[in-house]
Amino acid sequence: MSHSTEPNRREFLQGSLALAGTLLTSSRQGEAETPSKPAKQPNLIFFFGEGQRADALSLAGNPILKTPHHDRLGREGMRFTNAFCTNALCAPARAVAMTGMYSKSTGAYANEDAGTPLPEDIPLFTDILRAAGYEVGIVGKTHLRNGAEDRYWDYYFGHNAPSNNYYNPTYKEGRKGKIGPEKRYKNVWADDLAVQRGLKWLDEDRGDKPFCLLVWFMAPHAPFYRPRRYLDLYRDTVIPKPATFDDDLKDYPGKARCFAAAENKIGTTVMVDTPRSLEEITKDYYAALVGVDDLIGEVLAYLERRKLLDDTAILHGSDHGYFLGEWRLFDKRLMHEPSIRVPLMIRYPRRIKAGTVRDEMVLDTDLAPTLLDLAGIEKPANMQGKSVLPLAEKADPAFRTEWYYEYFEWPNPEVTPPCRGVRTERYKLIHYTRDPQEYEMYDLQNDPNEVNNLYGQPQYQDLQKELWERLERLSAAVPARRKH
Repeated sequence: MSHSTEPNRREFLQGSLALAGTLLTSSRQGEAETPSKPAKQPNLIFFFGEGQRADALSLAGNPILKTPHHDRLGREGMRFTNAFCTNALCAPARAVAMTGMYSKSTGAYANEDAGTPLPEDIPLFTDILRAAGYEVGIVGKTHLRNGAEDRYWDYYFGHNAPSNNYYNPTYKEGRKGKIGPEKRYKNVWADDLAVQRGLKWLDEDRGDKPFCLLVWFMAPHAPFYRPRRYLDLYRDTVIPKPATFDDDLKDYPGKARCFAAAENKIGTTVMVDTPRSLEEITKDYYAALVGVDDLIGEVLAYLERRKLLDDTAILHGSDHGYFLGEWRLFDKRLMHEPSIRVPLMIRYPRRIKAGTVRDEMVLDTDLAPTLLDLAGIEKPANMQGKSVLPLAEKADPAFRTEWYYEYFEWPNPEVTPPCRGVRTERYKLIHYTRDPQEYEMYDLQNDPNEVNNLYGQPQYQDLQKELWERLERLSAAVPARRKH
């Protein structure tokens, strides 16, 4: 697997802050010419879940988990049924959300390099918003390279790590571009504290300036500690076993051998913070999300009290999905549907009709362009995603018909193999990139649970060839940047 720099590195310079400033000026001058956009830029709230699966919402039909405040965003806005991440790992996915660019193009390949900033010539969407007059803040899990501590934040209350001590968390706090030392807080659930600090910052007087607040949750990341108020939730609930939970007893039919050998297995992986049973992980995961739902409700209630709700565009997404017992797996990283599918909802009644549901494939590369579009700002040329807001006006079957996935981290604690792949509206090809290289291919229309591996079967050779061509074309279209 190569991480070399391709010759046309000048493409990255198109994303420089200087260019972004030029785009800001031109886009704001044209704003009044677009009747559908409000004259005043909206406030922005960006809720980002941690490992929240697409079906971890009662609105999405989950029969156990109740998420009324999440659901409100979807009912009163636009909800996507086919939203995905392009690298199912915490830090890389968060870098994608901030930059609108693939991991391969930012060099944010994995969870390593925690002290290394993203390249200076790549703007975060919050940098662009600040240049347009926004005050920007972030609270919670800021896990992307160096936690974006090198960028200017009007308010910062974050921790840069995969997880935190849930009941004695550590955070760094900063204001006006300066971030202080790490401090430990006692006897408070980590996400409760982060949201309290975020709301306190929102309460400050900023004159006519709009705000953008990123509320990035830690729960339900391992070690899966619940809020105290939900310690006994689900005690009498029966957790159904996924159909493929016992596939290990059959030696994982159809799966690559590196998939079978990975150690992300419930009940038999002996590591810190790993789950010992399906019931344990699922109940703790759901209870933590109920705690997150409470906090989303607190933010909505605050906006209503301040009469700011309809003047605030709210986006909710997640960094990646999560296995909850499919093939007896936990964690993420792999390209199978539970790992890559995420929720995505946007509430902004000035531009989005309540109850809009869209089935187009949308990606985490689209988050930054969408947030800029909500502010009336054109995306810079380096961003590889696109705004999803046009889908609020009408469905567009051609919005995206295929996309590229990549996962690089090796070695990793669960021995999960690096892979890349292509997903179309119907088919998926997965390429495990370490020798001996292995492959999986699925017809998602007829086999949504990905149990029948078609790769290498003679009757599917034409489809296999076509998917390989699409994968190589999509991969070549994403410029590579060196890791360091």
